[in-house]
This record gives sequence, C-alpha cells and structure tokens, in this order.
Amino acid sequence: MKLKTALLGAALLATMPFAPALADRPVAAATTAEDQASFEADRAIILSMAGNYRVSFDMQESTSWRSDYAAIAPKMSGGFENIRVIEDTGRTIVLQHILVVGNEDNPVVVKHWRQDWVYEPETYLAYEGEGVWTVQDVPERMRRGRWSQTVWQVDDSPRYGGWGEWTEEGGIPRWRSNWTLRPLARRDAVREPVYDRYLSINRHSPTPGGWIHWQDNIKQGLVDGETVPFVQEYVLNTYSRTENYDPAPGDSYWANTARYWAAVRAAWAEVIAANGGITLTEEPNMGNTIASTIYTLAQDIDAGTRDEAAAIAEAEAAIRASHGGTE
Repeated sequence: MKLKTALLGAALLATMPFAPALADRPVAAATTAEDQASFEADRAIILSMAGNYRVSFDMQESTSWRSDYAAIAPKMSGGFENIRVIEDTGRTIVLQHILVVGNEDNPVVVKHWRQDWVYEPETYLAYEGEGVWTVQDVPERMRRGRWSQTVWQVDDSPRYGGWGEWTEEGGIPRWRSNWTLRPLARRDAVREPVYDRYLSINRHSPTPGGWIHWQDNIKQGLVDGETVPFVQEYVLNTYSRTENYDPAPGDSYWANTARYWAAVRAAWAEVIAANGGITLTEEPNMGNTIASTIYTLAQDIDAGTRDEAAAIAEAEAAIRASHGGTE
C-alpha cells in the first residue's frame, strides 16, 4: 500500500456582537485548591480531544448583512482525523491534527491544523488583517484561570489566536474565546469573495462521543475604505470517536516528519518572538506564499527523497525570509 500525502487547507471560525463575551468577565477570587481543581479539569478536557475521529465540517452562511450580498449555499465535508498530543508541559498542551482521507488501498494523509493551549497566558498572537499578526497582551485582570488557544496552518504558520475560560453552564462544559479576527479559510479565499476576513467567536465542548468546535463568523470586507459586515456564517465541526478507519498511515507520516516539523515550529516561533509578530504574503490555497515549500519538504522527507537536515535548513531559511511579506 503506497502512502500519499496531499495538500489541504483548513479553516475554522466565529460570532455576532450583541452580548458581552463571557471571555471578558472579570476573574472572581478563588482559593488555591479551587484554582488547582479547575486547572486539572480544564487539562482533562483539552487532553481528551486527542484520539481517532470521524470529523464533519458543516459550514453555513445564514444571514446577509447587506442588501447587495446573497448568502452562498451550505457546504459540508469531512474525513478521518488523528489528533495527537505532541507536547504537554502542564501549562502548555499542543495537539496536532492529521487528516486521513481516501480509501484503505490509497490513503491520503494531510498534516492539518495545530492547536496550542496555554494556561494563564500573558500574551497571545492576534491576527490584524492583510497578512499581519501581532503579539498582544492578555489584560492582567483576565489571566487567572484562562487559557489561550492559538491555531496554526498546515505549514505551522499562524492562523489565529484567542483566549477564554472553560466554564460549565446548563451541564455543558465549554471554552469560549474573546473576539478574534481571522484570515479567510481556503474554502472562501479561492473564490476571491468581496469579504477578506472573519470576526469570530470560537467555542469548544466535549460530547459523550468526542467533541465539537463551534464557530460564529462575521465575514467582513472593505467598502469605501471602511470595514463592513457582509454575512453571518455558522460552522460546526463535529469530532466523533471511531475505529472505522486505519490511523496508521497518519501516525507513520508523523513519525517520519516529527523532527522536521519541530524545527519548523521553532523557526516560526523565533521570527515571531524577534519581531513581536509576523507579516506574511497571504495566498488563497495554502495561506501564505511559502506554505507549499514548507509542506512539500515534509512530503519529501516522508517519501525518503530528501535529507532531513537539508530540508530543515531550507525551511528555516524560507521562514526567516518570509517576514515582511517579501517572499
């Protein structure tokens, strides 16, 4: 059985500005024991996202905010996804998603998105629009008990970040982000729509059979130099635990490329830390103009056609040169 790897962009998103965000509620006083219990409960929920899943992506533009815009038809897609814990330091948890699609005789493996969770963060990485991400402070009074979530593209470049609190309401645990801007997902970007960003709220909840990722997105664009809303979109990504696929191709890919991707993550982190953020030239299919290069180098390592050290050096050089949108 020959393993193939392929490119696939991922996009996931978020809401409407009526009610105050729960993420912005001031932190209540708590005892050390209560803090520790909440911390451990939060960690258990985040770690429970790891596993083997059938995933469905349900995307619906629902309400047009302009008379000159008609909502597009709903879209659904899906596949199988390995989610693996690739780092756990206690206060930081990193989950890597790997899609496995196609059939058993010809599986297609896609290194998908990555999510980093950090407890009581001082800063987070925020999208500003037009290929710009900046490191921003989490207000000091909002840090206690909060977690930031940063989502990264298939090439480990940034996608969006936010922060919020795990709460339980109506018997349902939920993490809800602050308001975040996000670049367009591939499914929208390739259509060259009138909007160019999402203003979003992001939610995660465990379910008896897995977990869900809810996103409420206001799709925004420029009209006469002003940012305006075009349409509301609701996205529900459902992760259902399953044994009805073979996760081995995805795990094999990761075993072959993990050291390369660790070096890539470190290179992105170095550039972001040195510059207080990063500016990239955005591209519809892969997110930015060097993503295909970074991704293809990993494919070559997996196929045994590229020396790992040489691939890492090439990726690091491309990442360092990418800041400023010059690539």
